[in-house]
Amino acid sequence: MGGAVWRNVRKRKVIMLNSIEDVEERFAEQGYITDRTLATTIFLAQALGKPIFLEGEPGVGKTEVAKVMASIFGTELIRLQCYEGIDANTALYEWNYPRQMLELRLEEARGIDKAEIGQNIFREDFLLKRPLLSALEGSAKKQQVLLIDEVDRSDEEFEAFLLEVLSDFQITIPEIGAIKAMQVPFVVLTSNRTRELHDALKRRCLYLWIDYPTFSKEMDIVRSRVAGVQDELAQQVCGFMQLLRNRDFYKKPGVAETIDWALALMAMRVEELNPQTVDATLGCVLKYKEDIEKIQEDGLPQLIEKARLLKERTQIGV
Repeated sequence: MGGAVWRNVRKRKVIMLNSIEDVEERFAEQGYITDRTLATTIFLAQALGKPIFLEGEPGVGKTEVAKVMASIFGTELIRLQCYEGIDANTALYEWNYPRQMLELRLEEARGIDKAEIGQNIFREDFLLKRPLLSALEGSAKKQQVLLIDEVDRSDEEFEAFLLEVLSDFQITIPEIGAIKAMQVPFVVLTSNRTRELHDALKRRCLYLWIDYPTFSKEMDIVRSRVAGVQDELAQQVCGFMQLLRNRDFYKKPGVAETIDWALALMAMRVEELNPQTVDATLGCVLKYKEDIEKIQEDGLPQLIEKARLLKERTQIGV
């Protein structure tokens, strides 16, 4: 109905990231410490107009990549949170049925001919635009950033739908017509690898596995994100977190927990770790009762001492 043409010319985008070094610098300005591999992947994703597919454990900074890119581009982050049962309507668009019904009643009240009632209710202002449509309709002046978060939580049917959208960055609304992106959005897909995704989706993307940071990289992150933190406390916190990630926990702590814990310790004016403080603040680090009990049983004083030794061995290069 209507057959209108919407924004069907794709314009060439302006490359804002001029080099891999430029990516590293811009991310550092936003408090995100990248390694060379991640910076290269981000640079190539924009240069080639391809999505990024980031896999890794929860809390390693996958979602944050999209947030930082939106900040760099000066645009709003468009986020599609995936979950079991998500469908195309939820991700793309829905018709605003209450408004359409109201419009029909108003047309009847205005005495419009019955043959013409309802002719204009399938147009843009009756659409409820979901994240994918919003990303496609983005501005020609600023590149949109689309985050498709935890895509592994969706089912195979939705995965196939995403594959189609990401192939052409175009969708068709039967009542209106084809909608093609004026400018290809910067797309970040994340996965915690709760299930394997089809190779066809990964082939459309630049793939990268993000692991937990090394001790030195996590130190740089804490210095960048926690204002005023002393090196002694930062080193102990990072050493403690490195040890925790070697344990068999239900949920290992990520970088987000490291930052939260360091901020909490700063708020408490703690200068160095001690068993009482660690025990009282374990809820900043571990999120399951069984994991907290396990670490308490192992002995906090011994673990704190190991964290100090880890810091000292790292400093002398052992």
